[in-house]
Amino acid sequence: MMYRSGYVHKCAGIMLLLCCALMVACSSKPVTKKPVANEPFNPNEGRYKHDKDFGPDEDVDLSHIPDAVPRYETRTRAGNKNPYTVLGKTYHLIKDESSYRERGYASWYGKKFNGYNTSNGERYDMYAMTGAHKTLPIPSYVRVTNLDNGKSVVVRINDRGPFHQGRIIDLSYAAAQRIGIHKTGTGRVEVEIALPGDAAPIPRRPDAKAVATVESALPAGTYLQIGAFSQKVSAQQFSGSVGAKLTYPVVINSASQPKQVHRVRVGPFKDAKSLQDARDQLAKLKIFEAHIVYQ
Repeated sequence: MMYRSGYVHKCAGIMLLLCCALMVACSSKPVTKKPVANEPFNPNEGRYKHDKDFGPDEDVDLSHIPDAVPRYETRTRAGNKNPYTVLGKTYHLIKDESSYRERGYASWYGKKFNGYNTSNGERYDMYAMTGAHKTLPIPSYVRVTNLDNGKSVVVRINDRGPFHQGRIIDLSYAAAQRIGIHKTGTGRVEVEIALPGDAAPIPRRPDAKAVATVESALPAGTYLQIGAFSQKVSAQQFSGSVGAKLTYPVVINSASQPKQVHRVRVGPFKDAKSLQDARDQLAKLKIFEAHIVYQ
């Protein structure tokens, strides 16, 4: 009897402990994660390895990575839900982005999201020239210019965001480094649509073994584009005003597709020295946003 009595008491104790454990489990609140900004497109909740975002462990030079080159692409439903709602706010996509231009603050995103899907199902690569925008169609191409130092980069929009108040674009780490905001985290920028034919990739770093005179040579038809206008008279007035103060030719390149636009360009240039000289002359005229194009 003593044996059975002890056994019974031991069993009763174990049952009591199990009941207590179940009560604690039932009474504790389930762990919930904060909603992810682009959840309507890619439910990312619970899959990120890191709570906070950050860049590479060591400084890396990404100056050899070329800009994105604007081209015509078929737009699918992936990433283009319209309208869509994030964090209680509803967004409507821009119907005609051909004249889009906006100023505000840019930020960047890095390792936390690296390798995960963007809003259109592509893999995010923090070392590629891409970006996230709230209302531009996906994919789109934009030129982002740092208003504090004049540096610019062309990126391909393949993601949604940023959903922080006051920010108009989220850049990949590589793009942020290109315009000099990778250390500050944010920066004042101008974002302008880039259409096919508008921009060319930044040349890769030249071979150190190449002859100096060959390194400085530029492809035929290299120009600096300094403005684009929907009205030809406006382009003529601007080109006349700037051309009178430069030692290099100023020309107007007009196109009617996909929309009428008149681009004011300086050049052509045969070598990097003359191109840089033209940039210096433009800087004296407070024109810092010139970018290389080929025609």
